[in-house]
Amino acid sequence: MRVVITGLGVVAPNGTGVPAFTAAVREGVSGIRYDPQLEALDFSCRIAGTPEVTEAMKLQYFDPLELKGFNSGAVLYGVMAGMEAWQDAGLPAGNAIQQPDWDSGAIFGTGSSGIDKMREAIYRMDELQVRRLGSTVVAQTMASGISAWLGGKLALGNQVTTNSSACTTGAESVLMAYDRIRAGKARRILAGSTTDGGPYVWGGFDAMKVCTFKNNDRPAAGSRPMSATATGFVPGAGAGALVVESLESALERNATIYAEIIGGHVNSGGQRNEGSMTAPNSEAVQRCIREAVRDAGIHPDEIDAINGHLTATSKDAAEVINWSQALNRSGEHFPYLNALKCLVGHCLSASGSIELVAAVLQLQQGFLFPNINSEDLHPEIAAIVPREKIPQQLIHQDLQVIAKASFGFGDVNACIILKKYKF
Repeated sequence: MRVVITGLGVVAPNGTGVPAFTAAVREGVSGIRYDPQLEALDFSCRIAGTPEVTEAMKLQYFDPLELKGFNSGAVLYGVMAGMEAWQDAGLPAGNAIQQPDWDSGAIFGTGSSGIDKMREAIYRMDELQVRRLGSTVVAQTMASGISAWLGGKLALGNQVTTNSSACTTGAESVLMAYDRIRAGKARRILAGSTTDGGPYVWGGFDAMKVCTFKNNDRPAAGSRPMSATATGFVPGAGAGALVVESLESALERNATIYAEIIGGHVNSGGQRNEGSMTAPNSEAVQRCIREAVRDAGIHPDEIDAINGHLTATSKDAAEVINWSQALNRSGEHFPYLNALKCLVGHCLSASGSIELVAAVLQLQQGFLFPNINSEDLHPEIAAIVPREKIPQQLIHQDLQVIAKASFGFGDVNACIILKKYKF
């Protein structure tokens, strides 16, 4: 069964909503900004990628009663991105829907949910004010809160669940949706991922010294994937969403088809052979890529571009080496390569889905966004990939196949192969 993507939604540091995000990505506009709260809390990294969401934007997706006492970034971003994707796919939403849609579900992941709401609740409990917590703390902070909110707003009657696999979450959710549809258990799934932002999410990463400590005075230059002067990632937040649907269903509805998912793979390195809680097992990464290509039924040479995980840490060079060895391609034969984190930072559990939205847009519209801050390529990367294959300016290119991968804490991996849709 063929599976396609029929709707897109995004809340990203450099653009809320697909039109704003598309323009920012094409123009190489960074969403990284100075964050005074991080300085006040004595973080080493004082820049971040936080989406700009106005009250008017919130009211497009929530009613005023829902927003009373509301303080969950993960639910906010996820509902906005998810509902935008659903509406973009031409599907109905709202209280007017009287019956569950048994053919439609949601697999929408997160790494954390409602951290600020939980902090607020803890302080109230410590002040002996349990009865003043309100009735929505659980819905805002439970791990499955995001899929539950979307399930209610869209009257979803198929599987409605939340996955969580660190930075692999977004890519994994799309592959879980792909598998469920291929198995004939759903016609369409709203897939994606979201994450809270702010110091109470990012503090642990700052303490681990995996966030950059340079360029606090030059935010847009701070996120530097593939750069020789990269010193760590810039933390970010947001959500990405994709409507994953059987081709048969999409054609019946005369839906817009953005791209086709032709294969993918998920695995783990078991935290062995140099793999750990924070480092990848290269054998597993390469196996994940090769199995995704095999599942897609293509030759590695057919891949036109790679949208990498590429976090601006010491692991970037190892990732590029893994791609080269897995595909047996290097030099002028290496695909185009780009890293969205140069524009939005590392959006943690939301990174894969936001980056998938960017990958689908590139495939559909025929462009490669600029890799800003990569003017000084890491020498180990430059030895494998020619400079022209990592464009610093927007280029127009007829792309047929894009490989997108995400690698996460816990030594977990996911790779998706996307193809330009042809009937």
